[in-house]
Amino acid sequence: MSVTEDNAAYKESLFHSIQKEQIRLKMKLQQLQKLKEERRNSPQNEVPFPMPEVPLVFRGHTQQGREMPKSLISNLKICYPLPGGSALVTFDDPSVAKQVLQLKEHKIDLEQCRLRVQVQPVELPMVTSIQVSSQMSSQRVLVSGFPPGLKLSEEELLDKLEIFFGKTRNGGGDVETRELLHGGGVMLGFVKDEVAQNLCRIGQFTVPLGGQKVPLKVSPYMSGEIQKAEVRPQLVPQSVLVLNIPDILEGPELHDVLEVHFQKPTRGGGEVEALTVVPPGEQTLAVFTAVESG
Repeated sequence: MSVTEDNAAYKESLFHSIQKEQIRLKMKLQQLQKLKEERRNSPQNEVPFPMPEVPLVFRGHTQQGREMPKSLISNLKICYPLPGGSALVTFDDPSVAKQVLQLKEHKIDLEQCRLRVQVQPVELPMVTSIQVSSQMSSQRVLVSGFPPGLKLSEEELLDKLEIFFGKTRNGGGDVETRELLHGGGVMLGFVKDEVAQNLCRIGQFTVPLGGQKVPLKVSPYMSGEIQKAEVRPQLVPQSVLVLNIPDILEGPELHDVLEVHFQKPTRGGGEVEALTVVPPGEQTLAVFTAVESG
């Protein structure tokens, strides 16, 4: 066979290989687009998640707030508004709080007068279930697989990923957004949709990070949106709210008077773990945190 015939056969073989790869890539892209459409339209995207009950306790921590919202809920913390002329008392034993609440009005004898204060249970609004709809982003990807012990700051890590995935030779393109996620992954958003699709098709990359070559996985980025949340009140068994405290004593003195009163067994009281007093005319937020297990 002549050199000319060898070149022709090679070109024909190369042409068929390219055609075959184009067909494979086209089918893969169609599969991704079909999956994206199915996830977007599927009613199963809206999934109710039951929320586990998390016991909360007040340990005396408060914070100031100019506005007094009904509740401020974050991961494992609820800020409960305390009005002026009130006190929040937390007992070591929940049964003591139950005994204290049996008497709606408490009379506290002082040298010159008698205080009449009301007590009521403390209820916090708790999310019991949420319904989330998920959707695959056309412009964003999730980068995962980072090994523990990477000696890079958040900014350094994001910069290196933006540089690597911003290069066309790595299958990337212009990066529009980037974010380090709580789970340890990184979200990258690109200007063009086809960049995210191309990176997800490739899937596996070896990226130089912190002086080593790290194998990373790129997958579609799913965005979730809360459609519905159910909230119900949850009783805080160890705490009671004291109301209608008059402005007749200074803060420290009033604190001592209330603590002594609610520690007396003759008043149904017991050992006080935390007590916060809010003088009339003031306001604050009591911070309830999760009870540590074990």
